[in-house]
Amino acid sequence: MPARRSPATSDQPTLSEADGIRYLHFGTEWIQGAMRIKAPTDLVLEYTAQMMAWLLFLDPPEEESIGLLGLGAGSLARFCLKHTRSPVAAVEWNPQVTAVCQMFFRLPSVPRLSVEHDDAAAWVADPRHAGRCPVLMVDLYDASARGPVRDSVAFYRDCRRVLGEIGVLSVNLFGQHESFGRNIENLRRAFDDRIVLLPEIDEGNQIVLAFTGPPLAITPARLLARAEQVEGQYGLPARRWARALIRHAVAGVLHL
Repeated sequence: MPARRSPATSDQPTLSEADGIRYLHFGTEWIQGAMRIKAPTDLVLEYTAQMMAWLLFLDPPEEESIGLLGLGAGSLARFCLKHTRSPVAAVEWNPQVTAVCQMFFRLPSVPRLSVEHDDAAAWVADPRHAGRCPVLMVDLYDASARGPVRDSVAFYRDCRRVLGEIGVLSVNLFGQHESFGRNIENLRRAFDDRIVLLPEIDEGNQIVLAFTGPPLAITPARLLARAEQVEGQYGLPARRWARALIRHAVAGVLHL
């Protein structure tokens, strides 16, 4: 898909609230993000928690940034700023989304957070960003909220370049959307088949992790031990993720 020159009118942010949770929409019923008003750093939506599953394999970077392609309601930015010391680099196409996040979703204005208004495909293709983010979380949806707006092999290869020598990409997909198979194939091609899928959740989201760096061979015991550490430190259901990933093990080893 070619780069757009400006956000579409259908991408106008709108809000709703229910049961103490504020939701972001783009003029439709589809939820683009959420925040618990009394606990703004909680990850309300299950898929946003799953986007953090890279923690099973990688510590938060100390000097490089955690990258976010798509700001949404700022949930992942708020969480990462609270629970890590990493710089956070968010790329958001629509300046109105950033403004709404600042006004209604408590997006903090702190030196560790940068928000760049750019097309995600152009941003990852920029050679200046090569190796900038060993963690990159990709959540790129428009008003229809069914299939990602950036999903080509070239795009995913550029994401791989942003990760650098050792990194993990997490991507939010819709398992029941026609774009799902194409995305999986494109990710396989871009990452030399080094991907793993988390189980689809009730809302239809399915998170895919893709890896750069030396091949990994992880025993179930080691993965579960890491998951227990992640769960205790970050309050995420990491043991559930680990048990799901163990199903991909061959002869007692998970190869990634």
